[in-house]
Amino acid sequence: MRSPVVPLAWHLARSSGRRGLQSQLLAAGAAAVGSFLLLLMIAAALGAGARADHTKWRTPDAVSAGEATAVQATTTTYVRQEPVTVVNLARLPGRGQTPAPPGLSHFPKQGQVYVSPTLAELLHKLPAAQLADRFPKVSSYGMIGAAGLASPDELVAVIGRAPGDVAVSEAAGEQNYYDDGLTKRAGVSGFSGTKASVFTGIDQGTVLLGAVLLVMPVVVLASAAGRLGAARREQRLAALRLAGATPRQILAMTAVEAAGVGAAGAMAGALAYTALLPALAEVPYGVGAWYTGQLWVGLPWLAAVVLAITALITVSAVTTLRQVATSPLGVAQQADPRRTRVIRLLLFVAVLGYIWATTGDGGQLKPRQLVALLALFYGAFWLFGPWVVDRLGRIVGRCAKRPATLLAARRLSDDPRAVWRTVSGLVLAGFVAGFFSVSTLDFDGPSHADQVGVVTANAADARHTAAQARTLLRQAGVTATVTVTDEDDYDSLLGGADGVIAHVSGGQARIDTGVTALTRLGSGRYPFTQEYVSASDDIVVARVATVSTATLVLSFLVAAASAGLTAAANVLDRRRMYGLLRLAGTPLHVLDGARIRETVIPLVVLAGGTTAMGAFGAMQLNKAAGTTINTSGAVQLVICLAVGTLAMLAAITGSRPLLRKVTEGPAQTAD
Repeated sequence: MRSPVVPLAWHLARSSGRRGLQSQLLAAGAAAVGSFLLLLMIAAALGAGARADHTKWRTPDAVSAGEATAVQATTTTYVRQEPVTVVNLARLPGRGQTPAPPGLSHFPKQGQVYVSPTLAELLHKLPAAQLADRFPKVSSYGMIGAAGLASPDELVAVIGRAPGDVAVSEAAGEQNYYDDGLTKRAGVSGFSGTKASVFTGIDQGTVLLGAVLLVMPVVVLASAAGRLGAARREQRLAALRLAGATPRQILAMTAVEAAGVGAAGAMAGALAYTALLPALAEVPYGVGAWYTGQLWVGLPWLAAVVLAITALITVSAVTTLRQVATSPLGVAQQADPRRTRVIRLLLFVAVLGYIWATTGDGGQLKPRQLVALLALFYGAFWLFGPWVVDRLGRIVGRCAKRPATLLAARRLSDDPRAVWRTVSGLVLAGFVAGFFSVSTLDFDGPSHADQVGVVTANAADARHTAAQARTLLRQAGVTATVTVTDEDDYDSLLGGADGVIAHVSGGQARIDTGVTALTRLGSGRYPFTQEYVSASDDIVVARVATVSTATLVLSFLVAAASAGLTAAANVLDRRRMYGLLRLAGTPLHVLDGARIRETVIPLVVLAGGTTAMGAFGAMQLNKAAGTTINTSGAVQLVICLAVGTLAMLAAITGSRPLLRKVTEGPAQTAD
């Protein structure tokens, strides 16, 4: 016998009327947003890993002297404060063939220069004295293909050298007294490097950190989508249950309807992600924009996200019907008080104690452990939130002096889970805001702006090089004061190495000209500036700042969307109650004020708590990293919370016209 579940679910969905269609469209929209954001996070994480892989060939992995067929010396120079990666290659005589580097059709011959497309544009745009004269003069530049680049915006040059050229000598691999990851020289037989460039090595880790913090607001949004129209669905299915439908049939009909709506919305989000890939690839991160293929997650991930969102919405919808299956008469009479138990508080305290014990001993945790602790915290707060809302409702109810406040208090205590779902997005976003605002790292160190340094082999060479530097700078038209440093000058630009420092005046263009003029010095070592010395710290700060800003914006947008959807759904679900209150003479502004208060009251308490916990977690991270806290983070935090709260209230007040509409003519619609 054919099951009546699917036909009956389809019939009920079609006959649910305009308001039922509104709930379904809202749920599908939420599913689309959740699917799109999940795919975006996965794409950024996978793309960051792919970009790092595309830079591994530039860091040479040394082989034995007998196996080496070429010498590779990779270094970094700066122009307009942007890094230019320079790969010098020389074929060793009497050895076997060396394969072509990625992005090139063949191994470069002596005197050939290959550049990335963006560097080629810059070479033609800037005067030769600022950039082009740092490289061998050629009639035309070869182009590096996408296989050798992490981003279309990267500045990369590959230069063919003679085996005896100073650019591939032993000195070329010793740019400074410490291993900065920007310069390395080794004998190679191929380009299968294992270490990513310093400019891409941490990108995936920072993206994953942002994704972990953002995934919970997305889950909240999808859960809210599954519960849209819950009250309408409960009443309808409770009647069917009283008419003889089995609990299994009730749950199956709900699952079919929710899965259909969720799948349609998730597919729409996946299609939007696919259509917007070219536009998303233009959004810069780290070394620049993306190649479109780097952000394509593939069909398996696409299907997995669609299925995950569909399953999440379906489970969320089915769990709302637990009471329908067990006590349909109570649901039909709306007799569920929905109380919470004190066990939620005990579990929350236990989890906080465990997290405190794990992170408070000063030991460094692995990334997986941090992610697990973060997920545990989110889960504990999800259990704890409804309990706090319930207690707040009882306390406010005893102290209420206005009708709107009393109505809000009754809503808080009558259905704390529904209220928690409305504010949970911003409450958890408060944790993200507190974490990232305080964890904005600030690496203090000496500043050497307007200086250009050249490392020499010893102090005697430094004195001779200083005289040459003065001549070269004067010929280039650069006004500079040249000084000699030694191993005791630890606070200098050279950090305790023997060499020469030119103090250049005239701005960035003059500094770039000075770097180009001094490139002839240093026995193969490129001149460098402050950007080179502080590159590793600056990269960490820049990546964390970018990810934190993106995560904060998306978290608050998702939280506002979740609150707006839930508020609209609550208006539709409570239209009978609102109609009865209007029949009793309650003014519309009182009903609307109650809606606002039932959001603001738990928001102030819970969001404040999560923000403080986020700040604590950031301080623990800073402590483990041995860095200081940026004092401007407090201002950023206040701004984030203010904007997030305003966005939340704007999303809730956006359903005010819907409230007015469902309470029009209460004598006809209240039943």
